[in-house]
Amino acid sequence: MILECSQCGSRYEVPDSAIGPDGRTVRCANCKHSWFQSPPPLELTEAVPAPPPPPPVSALETEPAPVPRSLARAQEPVADYDPFDEPAPARRHGLRWTIAALIALVSVLLGAAALLYWKAPQVLTQLGLPIGGASTPLVFSDKNVALQARPDGSKLFIVSGKVLNPTASGQHVPDIRIRLVDAQGGEVYSWRITPSVRTLDPQASVEFNGAKVDVPSGAKNVQLSFVSELAG
Repeated sequence: MILECSQCGSRYEVPDSAIGPDGRTVRCANCKHSWFQSPPPLELTEAVPAPPPPPPVSALETEPAPVPRSLARAQEPVADYDPFDEPAPARRHGLRWTIAALIALVSVLLGAAALLYWKAPQVLTQLGLPIGGASTPLVFSDKNVALQARPDGSKLFIVSGKVLNPTASGQHVPDIRIRLVDAQGGEVYSWRITPSVRTLDPQASVEFNGAKVDVPSGAKNVQLSFVSELAG
């Protein structure tokens, strides 16, 4: 949640757990003003009704579909046809080639699936293609929100922090979306930040910083997320 000093207007982002369910007394680091901060309101979630059960098996149509005439004629035995009239060696060689082709196809599919699962981010990064933010393993750390007064009377809303790569491989860094929401969770204002680097080494981090002047006063919370460069 965001705390705002009533004396100097400074804003601070603190976790809800720091205030506690009973509230607590806090003090502004800028002007040293103290006040009692009430706990955040509890969020109620509406229960989702269970989907209706599927119809019983007995209600489904069990009458077999009619067989097309062309297929019925094809299934009729052909007179004077001996299925074992072909030479046995030819059939064995054809079966071996079929099995070998199936094994090769399965091997290619398994190899492609493994490459996409383990190496997709690195391959896309090397090709210069963006990846979606929903699947990135990158995380945010050292997040900070501040409201700074300017000499011209306007207020500068500043959001900063770090993007951390906790994995053992290089990762692509998507754009960062900053979303300001009101007390009901509705979006008040949003913008995106382009990171200074696009590839982050294993266990490395990169700082980000974004600021806007005179954001809407109804903003009560800040949400950070990753978004693809191709997203609108």
